Amino acid sequence: MPHATINGQQIAYDDTGGDGPPVVLAHGFLMDRSMFRHQVEALRDRYRVITWDERGFGDTITDGEPFTYWDSASDCLALMDHLGIDRAVVGGMSQGGYLSLRVALTAPERVRALILLDSGAALDAPETLAANSGMVDMWLSVGPVDELAQAVATIIIDDPVENPVWIAKWQARPKESLAEPARCLLTRDDVSPRLGEIACPALVVHGTEDTAITMAHAEEMADGLPGCGGVVKVAGAHAANLTNPDPVNAAILDFLADLPA
Repeated sequence: MPHATINGQQIAYDDTGGDGPPVVLAHGFLMDRSMFRHQVEALRDRYRVITWDERGFGDTITDGEPFTYWDSASDCLALMDHLGIDRAVVGGMSQGGYLSLRVALTAPERVRALILLDSGAALDAPETLAANSGMVDMWLSVGPVDELAQAVATIIIDDPVENPVWIAKWQARPKESLAEPARCLLTRDDVSPRLGEIACPALVVHGTEDTAITMAHAEEMADGLPGCGGVVKVAGAHAANLTNPDPVNAAILDFLADLPA
């Protein structure tokens, strides 16, 4: 498992290699690059697929300093530089989508298209922000104890097989490691007024049972992106690409096949 020294961080990543068009995918909050294993298997024969761990998660080693999703976008672009990739399809799930939008706003010439899975552009509603802040406060205080971890896993994953896998990962990490990623999430800026600046093709896929980011937020984002044809709705909770990969993979493959060269 390689690391790239980027922006003072050691970013862990996987790269399928090959000569196919590159696709770079970023994971959601509390997840890591392994959440894309089904997408990697579906795409790797035709595409060069890069998955990476963002600051505070997975195998990436960070400096512990505060950061924003604009910094994460810079990490993504620097990883592309490290891998010799000038232009790629960039995307992600949830916060991976947040940073991917910022990649497209920062360096539009380097983004061939966007893939946005169970993500959004606007800020959370006040009640959602309050609930997320309460979860973070409890996590940082007592750690991801069983009751809290199960509640969070149900929101994000809601799968009897996958829930315990991810709960075990969370409980193996120091509770303090969530502090800066959570601050980034809870204090992020609103990029929805800038969606019209993003001209590249965009795919938006959203789980119909997603309660972490509402379908309305996904639809608002899709409406604001000039290159998006609307939301592709699939069954599943927040991490629908992990728990219901077949329709998600089909949507991604169709989208990629239709992209202009």
